[in-house]
Amino acid sequence: MRTFASIDELAGAVGEPLGPGPWFPVDKRRVELFADATDDHQWIHLDQERAAAGPYGGTIAHGYLTLSLIPALVGQLYRVDGVRMGINYGLNRVRFPAPVRVGSAVRVVATIDQVTPFDGGAQLVATVTVHNDGGDKPVCVAETVSRLYTDPPR
Repeated sequence: MRTFASIDELAGAVGEPLGPGPWFPVDKRRVELFADATDDHQWIHLDQERAAAGPYGGTIAHGYLTLSLIPALVGQLYRVDGVRMGINYGLNRVRFPAPVRVGSAVRVVATIDQVTPFDGGAQLVATVTVHNDGGDKPVCVAETVSRLYTDPPR
């Protein structure tokens, strides 16, 4: 875990990769809960028998499940002192180059691309790459946009 003393110090780290973070398991139960939460019960995620004969040789996690793990995984890479609140502001680009096999684990590397101050905080753009244990390609690459507030938002 890297600690930045301020948003200014974070801005000084533009271009630096942070991580990789610790491995995070993507188990069957998490995939089932995500399927229930999103009402996405496609067989490739849940039907082990059918998926075994499918294109990936087993069940895979939802791409959006992988994407939804990014805030928690990035939260293990760094923190910024003096930030009262951070919010996910959006995404500029997302790709899922490879699947996440159920029962595997993922971890992230983040590169700070841009830190733009605004009154009461800063906007952070970062490229987050999610890697799968045993995979040679990333499973998700996302350009995330976050708002970091040092003062309450107006």
